[in-house]
Amino acid sequence: MSTQIAGHLLVDCLIAQGVTHCFGVPGESYLAVLDGLHARRDRIRFVTCRQEGGAGFMAEAHAKLTGRPGVCMVTRGPGATNASIAVHTAFQDSTPMVLLVGDVASDCRDREAFQEMDYESFFGPSTKGMAKRVERIDDASRIPEYIARAFATAMNGRPGPVVLVLPEDMLMSITEAVPLARVEPVQAWSDPGSLRTLRTLLLAARRPLVIAGGSGWTVQAAQALERFAENWCLPVGNAFRFQDTFDNHHRLYAGDVGIGINPKLAERVRQSDLLLVIGPRLGEMTTGSYTLLKPPKLSQKLIHIHAGAEELNRVYQADLAINATMNAAARSLEVLTAPKDLPWEEWTRQANADYLANLQPPPAGTWPAEIDMPAIVALLQKHLPDDAVLTNGAGNFASWTHRFFKHHGLAKGHKTQLAPTVGAMGYGVPAGIAASIATGRLALTMAGDGDFLMNGQELATAVQHGGKSIIVLLNNGMFGTIRMHQEREFPGHSSGSHLHNPDFVGLARAYGYAGVRIERTAEFEPALLAALERSEGTLIEVMLSPEVITTRGTLSAITAQALKSRSP
Repeated sequence: MSTQIAGHLLVDCLIAQGVTHCFGVPGESYLAVLDGLHARRDRIRFVTCRQEGGAGFMAEAHAKLTGRPGVCMVTRGPGATNASIAVHTAFQDSTPMVLLVGDVASDCRDREAFQEMDYESFFGPSTKGMAKRVERIDDASRIPEYIARAFATAMNGRPGPVVLVLPEDMLMSITEAVPLARVEPVQAWSDPGSLRTLRTLLLAARRPLVIAGGSGWTVQAAQALERFAENWCLPVGNAFRFQDTFDNHHRLYAGDVGIGINPKLAERVRQSDLLLVIGPRLGEMTTGSYTLLKPPKLSQKLIHIHAGAEELNRVYQADLAINATMNAAARSLEVLTAPKDLPWEEWTRQANADYLANLQPPPAGTWPAEIDMPAIVALLQKHLPDDAVLTNGAGNFASWTHRFFKHHGLAKGHKTQLAPTVGAMGYGVPAGIAASIATGRLALTMAGDGDFLMNGQELATAVQHGGKSIIVLLNNGMFGTIRMHQEREFPGHSSGSHLHNPDFVGLARAYGYAGVRIERTAEFEPALLAALERSEGTLIEVMLSPEVITTRGTLSAITAQALKSRSP
C-alpha cells in the first residue's frame, strides 16, 4: 500500500469532498498541507489572503454560493483568533464552513508554547458558541474520518462551522490512510401528518403570510417554494439578508422582514393570523428585536419549518413545528392541493402593492441634492446582469440596496445576495472577491468608509488571483449606524464615530484596482459603465453627505426628533 505525509492526505480528503478553493493565510504550522496544495494545484486552488478575517469571510461567502462547506486555513493562535469573526458569522448565518488550524507540535503542548491556545474553549461548541464542533486530529490515520465528519456536521441539521486543529508534527507523519467518499447532506422530510395539519391551518386562515429565508436553499427548493406560493396565492416575505430566497419581481412578493422594514409590511405581520416561517430561525433582526414578533407565544398561529430540530420551539412556541430541510420542505409543500377560491387574494395583492410603493423614493428635497441614492441603486438595477452577486458588510449604507434593489433570486438559477445576518463589518469586500474568483460572475459590493477599511487589503488578493469586483464605497466620514443611534439616544453628543479617511481612490489604485471619485449623481452611470467594461476591478467612491443617513430621513431630522422628545 502506498504511503504519503499526512498533510498531503488531508488535501486529498478535501478534494474527495469536492473542495475546489481554500482561502487562507499561510503559516509555518501547516507547511505540509501547503505542500500538498502545491502538489494538487491542478485540482484545488489555495487563495492567499492578506488577513485571516478576510480569508474566513471568503470561505463563508463561498459556502453560501455553493451550499457546500467553505474551507479556510490559518495558523495557530493569532491566525485562529483573527479568523474567529468569520466562524461567528457562519454560526449565526447557519453557513456550513470548515476552519483548519495549524497547531503547535504535540511535544510542545500544555507549556504555553509559541502561540498555543485552547481552541475548544475559545470556539466552544454550544448554542451560544461559535462552532458546531471543535476537534483535534492527533492520529494521521484518522484524517479521513475527521474530515468526513466535519463536512457532515457542517451541512446537516442547522448548518454551521466546524473547527479542526492540526498539530504540526502530525501533519508531517507518514500514513497509509486513503480519503473517504464525498459526504452529502441528509434530507429531513416532514411527516404526512404534519403536512395535513399544515393544510388545515392554512384553510382556516384569512390573512396568511410566508416568511422564507435562512440557509440550505437550492435553486430547486426556491422554485418549489414559488410553485407552492402560486398554488395558494400566498404573500411571501424574505427574512433579513436572505432577499434572494423568493423572486422580488414576483407578483406575490411582500418585501424583506428585517432592519428598516417597510412600516406597512411590519403592520401586515402584526395583522396576519397565520405565519408560515420556512427556514429562518426567527432571530433578533427578523423579529424586530423580538418586538414585531413577541416570544414565547405569538398572537398569530405559527407554523415553523427548520432544518435544525434544536431551533424549533427554542424561542417561539409554534402551533406546528416541522423539522425538515429546505429541499424537502418546499417539495412537500408544492404538492399540497389548494381550493379554487381563497379568501385572502386581496390581502396578497395589497401586500405586493405595498412592497412596490416602498420602492418609490421619498419626495425630492428629503436629502441634499448632490447624490441621489435611490437613483444610483436604480442604475445598478438597470446595468448589472441578472446573475450579479451583490455583497455588503454591516452599516446603514447597506440599507440602500436592501430597500431599493430587486433580486431575481434563486428561483431564476443563482444566489445573488451575500450579506452577514450576524452584522459583521468588513464582510462585503472579501465576499465579493470570493464570488468573483470562484464563479466568474460579476460581483458588486456596497461598502461604507468604515466598513471598507476593515478588509480593504483584500483587493491585493483579488488582483493576485484574477478576481474582479466593483466596489461602490459610500464615504460620509463616519461610522454612520453608530452616529445615527448616538443622535437618537444622546442628540448632539457624537463620540468616537467620526472618521478621518485616506484617499480611497489612490488606495484602490495602489492595490491594482481602478479608482474613481464622484460627487454628483450624473457622474455615477459613466463610472459604472466603465467599470463593467474594464478587465480589472474598480472602486467607485461616492462622496455622501452625513445628512444622507437612512433611506427614510436625514441625520438632522433624527437629532431634532430626539431633542423634541426630551424637551419638557
